[in-house]
Amino acid sequence: ECGVGVVGGPPKHYKTWVVLDLAVSVASGTPCLGRFAVPQPGPVLIYTAEDQAHDVRERLVGLCESRGIALSDLPVHVITEPAMHLDCPVERARYRDTVLEVQPRVIILDPLVRVYGNVDENSAAEVSSFLAYLRSLQREMNVAVVVVHHAKKTPARHQAAGQSLRGSGDLYAWVDSLLYLRMYKGQVEMAVEHRSAPSRDPVPIELLKTSPHLQLAVVGRASDD
Repeated sequence: ECGVGVVGGPPKHYKTWVVLDLAVSVASGTPCLGRFAVPQPGPVLIYTAEDQAHDVRERLVGLCESRGIALSDLPVHVITEPAMHLDCPVERARYRDTVLEVQPRVIILDPLVRVYGNVDENSAAEVSSFLAYLRSLQREMNVAVVVVHHAKKTPARHQAAGQSLRGSGDLYAWVDSLLYLRMYKGQVEMAVEHRSAPSRDPVPIELLKTSPHLQLAVVGRASDD
């Protein structure tokens, strides 16, 4: 709550599905992934740079209908700008105005590389400066900030989740919470790390068909929530 976090992992590991499920859960007060409670629901502001607007809407509609609610009843706000570069002062000012208007509980940027602009993600100084901007936005607006980020192309075997994130290690140092998606024995698992709370065992997740829609869910046996 009112922290900064990363949802990371390789391509095709449900990162966008996770943040959209999170968005619907926060906006509706329904459990995330069908399991994790949302004590303080409220508006959500999303920017998804790599998905078509109609695809995002279809996913959101499906996630809502699987919960028996309507997307039109929820305070889910999706930015549909074709590009958004938050290294630019003008675009930062526009984004701040939008956050002020929506007053979201959570803002989601998916993926981080598409809002970096000209920031070199391998430069510790440039990445640190950009993340400081996001941290200041989080504190000024009293909002949680969630960014989606890719994994390295060839992460070392058994490497810690945060160390598998692409680019500068400053990103891992920045996070209050990290959700990292990876394949283990043919099953996608979500590793969970926190700065100020105990971590938990990995959570096995699966994309399920709930006719006519898809939704993420925790599968198998998970430890206490």
